[in-house]
Amino acid sequence: MSAAPASVIDALNGLLEAEINSVFRFMGAGSPYLGRASGEVRRPLAEMVIAGERRAAELADMIDALGGNAVPSSVAPEEQYLAYLSLKFLLPKLVSAKQLAVQRYANALKALNTAPPEVKQLLQSHLRELQAELQTLDHAAADVAKQK
Repeated sequence: MSAAPASVIDALNGLLEAEINSVFRFMGAGSPYLGRASGEVRRPLAEMVIAGERRAAELADMIDALGGNAVPSSVAPEEQYLAYLSLKFLLPKLVSAKQLAVQRYANALKALNTAPPEVKQLLQSHLRELQAELQTLDHAAADVAKQK
């Protein structure tokens, strides 16, 4: 694979940073939310955490393959308060975060219309996955909101 333009590397690094700094990092193993959630909510959230980690690794691999350096920023400290909130409050935040991720990927695809085909294929695959996760989150948030 030949070296990609800096704009492609920058866009991929932006998506990588968004994946790594996603609010979903609070839903990982040992999260109090997963223990308190029903199986219908817990399983998809756990799968989304794993999928986010995989997407980040795939983005980093693509950046490396294109001759760039994967340089995501560190975790945003202002979001640390989310670790103490209830699942009922957090689920709408997860929906918003997923909507933003879908928008970021859609925007990157539009901006990178001349990127190598393997870049576009990876981003299209991630976008489809994120859209499916958004639907799942919408349903989970609606179900949890109905509970007392």
